[in-house]
Amino acid sequence: MTNAARPLPRTLVVRLDSAGDVLLAGPAVRAAAAGSSYTALLCGPQGAQAGRLLPGVDEVLVHDAPWVGLEPAPVSRRETLDLVDAVAARRFDRALVLVSYHQSPLPIALLLKLAGVGWTAADSEDYPGALLDLRHHRRPRRHEALAALDLARACGFDLPPGDDGGLRVRTPPDTTSLTGPEPYVVLHPGAAVPARAWSPERAVRAAAALHAAGHRLVVTGGPGERDLTAKVAGEHGLDLGGATDLRQLAGVLAGARVAVTGNTGPAHLAAAVGTPVACLFAPVVPAERWRPFGVPHVLLGDLAAPCAESRARHCPVPGHPCLDGVADAEVLAAVAALADRPAERIGPSGHAGHAGHSGRTGPARPPGPDADPPPPPGGHPDTERGASI
Repeated sequence: MTNAARPLPRTLVVRLDSAGDVLLAGPAVRAAAAGSSYTALLCGPQGAQAGRLLPGVDEVLVHDAPWVGLEPAPVSRRETLDLVDAVAARRFDRALVLVSYHQSPLPIALLLKLAGVGWTAADSEDYPGALLDLRHHRRPRRHEALAALDLARACGFDLPPGDDGGLRVRTPPDTTSLTGPEPYVVLHPGAAVPARAWSPERAVRAAAALHAAGHRLVVTGGPGERDLTAKVAGEHGLDLGGATDLRQLAGVLAGARVAVTGNTGPAHLAAAVGTPVACLFAPVVPAERWRPFGVPHVLLGDLAAPCAESRARHCPVPGHPCLDGVADAEVLAAVAALADRPAERIGPSGHAGHAGHSGRTGPARPPGPDADPPPPPGGHPDTERGASI
């Protein structure tokens, strides 16, 4: 007599952050889904649209957590208990809590235990007590997408055969009716964190330079950025500010030759649809953790600026020199180099590409032989199993 096959678990993946963070969780979500009978994603309101775009997600749950975000929600007993009840009703066997290197997974881990989730794993530098069944330590300076995938693998999940580990979204729509059929470059001038984008005046000058160089320009932005996109597009480009939801923006980015954007959600959305990125990268957060993942890219900006790794929301240096100091010639050179590259993907075993200290030395390269190998399924030597230390 043979033993019956062990049923696949019902798995909850948690990423309570912005759209860009949720997109970076995509490879880990697909790994979890490949080894689960049902996979739900719990995210915040800012990440819900992105969550619904991820392959492998059967359901999206939304909770506005009071310990996450630029403007955290107030603590609400009712909403907290509603979340516990919603998770409990779905009878999850496992949960993977994905957090950035500077965040704690323990508040949500406590709620998951109260909801009856049988087994929970997360990266945690804080002592978790009984809240985590697998306390995992991420590798130093690890890219966010790879760190999340490392955790999934430590839980026994892995990518399905043929999945190269890049960012992915469900097939985006054809947006030719919005953009027109001719080749174009996308310029996305805004960001939720002002320090991570050009000033509006600098973006206007970049739009004029791109137009003068012969690029057809499509300017994108959210509903709250219509004034900005109108100003930047001016007479130099097509203004699509507020004209798309995230799925439609994915279509616009998929049709672009190159996307020029700050370190913000659309940079990761461009990567998810395979579009090269000229990324204006203010060093307020580390580039090795947050640069565009898995596609050719160039980092534009002074990565050694005084604000490096300060996590400042507003530039602390007068004139925003790390980004506004990027010359038009550098932008045009980056766009030209990326537009001439064939489409390629960088798999999960490598870094997300390389660029010089100022991000001005050319497009990212595929990983070399010195790239970190992926950890084996089921664990990694850096993994600490169990909740005690």
